[in-house]
Amino acid sequence: MRIAFKMALNKDMQDEYEKRHNPIWKELEDTLKDHGVISYSIFLDKETNELFACAQIKSKEQWEQIAQTDICKKWWEYMSPLMPTNPDKSPKTIELREVFHI
Repeated sequence: MRIAFKMALNKDMQDEYEKRHNPIWKELEDTLKDHGVISYSIFLDKETNELFACAQIKSKEQWEQIAQTDICKKWWEYMSPLMPTNPDKSPKTIELREVFHI
């Protein structure tokens, strides 16, 4: 199953966002894989500060369970100064509907 969503960065946070992902925390990477993430990419539109994320996952249920892990909550806290967030520090996202795939 493939999912995609958009997020945004605060002004002048592009370099810091990329830096914090390279490398990603090993514990977070392991948690993603343990919860059925097969691949996960995030792309940046430098002109708009918008992020486009796409992931191949085994199930939506496993994906949603990631949000309950301590490492995910720690990551959200770490990343929250860089982007618009919800009250629980999760990034504000807009889900995208797949309309074409080959």
